[in-house]
Amino acid sequence: MNKSGKTIVIIGAQWGDEGKGKITDYLATAYDYVVRYQGGNNAGHTVVVDGEVHKLHLLPSGVLYPQKRIVIGNGVVIDPAVLIDEMKQFEKKGRKLNLLISERAHVIFPFQVMLDKAIDAFKGKLGAGTTGRGIGPCYSDKADRSGIRMIDLLNPRTFKEKFELLFSKKTLALTQLYKQQCDLDKGTVMRQYQGYARKLKPYVGDVSLELNQALGRGKNIMFEGAQGVMLDLDHGAYPHTTSSNTIAGSVCTGAGIGPTRINEILGVVKAYLSRVGAGPLPTEDTGAIGNYLRERGKEYGTTTGRPRRCGWVDLVQLRYACRINGFTSLAITKIDVLDGLKTIPIAVGYRYKGGVINEFPTDLGVVEQCKPVYKELKGWPDYTPGQLSAMVHGGYPSLPKTMKEYLKFIADATQTPISLISLGQEREAVIEVL
Repeated sequence: MNKSGKTIVIIGAQWGDEGKGKITDYLATAYDYVVRYQGGNNAGHTVVVDGEVHKLHLLPSGVLYPQKRIVIGNGVVIDPAVLIDEMKQFEKKGRKLNLLISERAHVIFPFQVMLDKAIDAFKGKLGAGTTGRGIGPCYSDKADRSGIRMIDLLNPRTFKEKFELLFSKKTLALTQLYKQQCDLDKGTVMRQYQGYARKLKPYVGDVSLELNQALGRGKNIMFEGAQGVMLDLDHGAYPHTTSSNTIAGSVCTGAGIGPTRINEILGVVKAYLSRVGAGPLPTEDTGAIGNYLRERGKEYGTTTGRPRRCGWVDLVQLRYACRINGFTSLAITKIDVLDGLKTIPIAVGYRYKGGVINEFPTDLGVVEQCKPVYKELKGWPDYTPGQLSAMVHGGYPSLPKTMKEYLKFIADATQTPISLISLGQEREAVIEVL
């Protein structure tokens, strides 16, 4: 009888940028594989190790451990230029990449990047606030069965046939529908991508097969999500979402494993709230405190550098995230950013048309009219780096009483235990609770 390795899924439980990369990096020591299963280079993870900042866009966070097998699943859309550049950056640092790329992953082209920006501008206020990286158009082409996969890119005859059709279709849409100038030369782009194919060919293979075989050999696998629950294409704040499914269920379709293979699902929650992009955000603070959180938390997008909208933990949204993902535990990040605040609001419900609602509405027109009902919790002092380090060393018992009460309030309200608490940027600045 085969033994089976253990698996964990790391999911952003809010609007993205919760600190998933740091948590993934911290937990990766116990896993043999780290797998990215959805999204593209519209997402970014920041990991700090020994004072060095690493900004990742396509490579999974496990890349910082040379012995790990890092995997890009079929649910990811890949801009080859970005991936190759990211690979080169790590190779320059003397890191050997033990990388596997799914042959079923779809490829992003320059005309899809151009379309991404044109389509979002055309939508006006209904636009998603896209990063303009070509993610949406690539997923659209995948859905209408005209996309180009990594395996197609590696086959010269298949690639030429599919590329000519896709190029004609998309440049026509750009020039005729969206009235955009398109000066891309078909032959130049084709040759460029043939060059990418030669560079990436050694890394391309059957991800589903290898992962399932690895589990059968007792290997442990971590699945690393991008963005956050509320950006999920089906269950997020549509249409202000990303173009992929960000929730735990997409691990199965994005990596090719069965649902019975998943053991743990960890939701990463920032101790306050932030998001990039358009759409209603009930607990956003547009005043001085919101700006304070942004500057103290360095809340600027890893991919775009855009300032993030900041506010307070929203338990209506968080309970919803717990429900649709089935989190087995939560990791609370950046709680040190709240140091020095006398009181900390936390939304327990929404006031709407004279009543209070406790479930996140599907209708964004309703969400726009919701006002948060806050519970004010006591804050804690502004600790020095040395004091925070001592807390990490001392573990959960060393945390101040009011911080523990804040954490307990979140755990009780979501009926989900807290397993990890992050008190800083560095890999080691984590307290294990469970």
